[in-house]
Amino acid sequence: MKPTMLFTIVALTAIILVSSFGLQLAPNDPISVAPDMVGNVLYVCPVASNLWDALASALRPYSYYFILALFFVIMLLLFSWGWALYQNLLTDSFKRETFKKPWQLTKITFWAAIIVTIFVMTPNYFRTVHVDGTVNEWVLCDADTPGARAVRADAVHN
Repeated sequence: MKPTMLFTIVALTAIILVSSFGLQLAPNDPISVAPDMVGNVLYVCPVASNLWDALASALRPYSYYFILALFFVIMLLLFSWGWALYQNLLTDSFKRETFKKPWQLTKITFWAAIIVTIFVMTPNYFRTVHVDGTVNEWVLCDADTPGARAVRADAVHN
């Protein structure tokens, strides 16, 4: 394996792990909460507007059409794989060439589905919550995240 490819794989793995588990290089002091409220609060942070969330919210109305197109392509894939298998059954021999086009379409469909999913559903999509009494947009976060606020758990809704 080429060193550049290996470095890319290691870097992407590290980025995914750090973002998935909320690791921080310099953690902040956590918010102090009264001892009787420790189990009854959630920590929320205001949503910082960025290009990624704006792009995702702009594409979200079209997700129905993305799913429709994906299932159309999957049905075409099923027919092309079935046709390739049928051609091999008719000749009673295995010809690798008949599977090249279905395999290429399968790879393209897989990666297109992954890319569209990443564009439509950002991490904030899954962490977004509504807090009673406010009109701001909030996401769930940790107690030591900068800008975090402790809110009663019964005031936070998905």
